[in-house]
Amino acid sequence: MKRIGILTGGGDAPGLNAVIRAAVKTAINEYKCEVIGIRDGYDGFLDPQSGIVPLGMEEVRGILPRGGTILGAANRGNPYARKVIRDGREVTIDVSDEIVKGIEEQRLDALLVLGGDGTLHIAHELAMKGVPIIGVPKTIDNDIGGTEITFGFDTALNIATEALDRLHTTAESHHRVMVIELMGRDAGFIALNAGVSGGADVILIPELPFKFENILKKIRSRSEQGRKFSLLAVSEGAKPVDGAQVYSRKGNEVYVPRLGGIGQIVAEYIEQQGFESRVTVLGHVQRGGTPTAFDRWLATRYGAAAVRLANRKGFDRMVALQCGEITDIPLEEAVAVPKRVNPLGDAVITARNIGISFGDE
Repeated sequence: MKRIGILTGGGDAPGLNAVIRAAVKTAINEYKCEVIGIRDGYDGFLDPQSGIVPLGMEEVRGILPRGGTILGAANRGNPYARKVIRDGREVTIDVSDEIVKGIEEQRLDALLVLGGDGTLHIAHELAMKGVPIIGVPKTIDNDIGGTEITFGFDTALNIATEALDRLHTTAESHHRVMVIELMGRDAGFIALNAGVSGGADVILIPELPFKFENILKKIRSRSEQGRKFSLLAVSEGAKPVDGAQVYSRKGNEVYVPRLGGIGQIVAEYIEQQGFESRVTVLGHVQRGGTPTAFDRWLATRYGAAAVRLANRKGFDRMVALQCGEITDIPLEEAVAVPKRVNPLGDAVITARNIGISFGDE
């Protein structure tokens, strides 16, 4: 193994730089291997003059505590559906063969792809074309199969929990219902874990469709007991029974649909029933800033393990955390079935035990 590449795709997540740092240091220290970085996801291969940069010890110095990614990311960088202007019209084309050619021109013995389900789906498809790819699971949503946890999730969880702590004091002071809308797409891990950790009274997640009247029943019950405020942790993908998820932007072959707005709908319903309500959309605050110690630790283990896996030529596979140990699984298995909150799992049962409502009963 003489030369490897690293790219970061999809949305940014705390811990990306820690993975890059660990991979570079492991490659150089253990294998005397050259490392290059690909800027802005797969797009970097289309313009190697500006898209390819060397990664040595100096380039990764001091990046461990930094959020984001020094390589940039492109959550619309799908080489199988790239938007270009042709004859004055915007069209979608497949440039995957150009990406494969660009990778071959770089003479890479391995390409480490740090990304979520979308980026890793593309990685698997490129691996089927012969690209020597190793996947590293990154997403604040924690929705990638085959691994107990993805790096980035713990930081987002801590930020969401702190936000709930802060909303708790103002909700209690003004006797209001505070609704916080959290990220997670179709997985409710952030809302569930933060809701339990932050003392939410109601948690709404995609895996458990809710009824508006059941939310109101919980708020009324608290009010009758003298608790004149309530906290609601709402996942952006939550939906009512017999209803649909709420989108702030529709999708197409390039842009994925953007969830958002369910928190406002819930808050407006509660307000109409006579309880003063406010809504906070935490948004990209959950993605940014310094990664937690856990995310740095996990990301470092993933980065080093990915390089070891590359040296063993374990291509078309993804490093994963299982039973507290780093292992690896086929990329096809990792992206086959997205991970979701188990409605019958102990986390949901525990939340119900301590009196939290999911609006479903």
